Amino acid sequence: MPTINIQLFEGRTTEQKREYAKALTEATVKVLGCSPAAVDIIFQDVKKSDWASGGELWSDKT
Repeated sequence: MPTINIQLFEGRTTEQKREYAKALTEATVKVLGCSPAAVDIIFQDVKKSDWASGGELWSDKT
């Protein structure tokens, strides 16, 4: 059973997540040969102030 963890900046709509989950599930089934029911996807919304790249918080970037 593949479990896919997705971390995104907060603000995506439920419809965007629904569409993304469907696309990820279809790709996983195609590549791994598992059933769609075996694919778990976990979305984690992250605030820009809780994510940094290159030592700089995304909330500080302009």
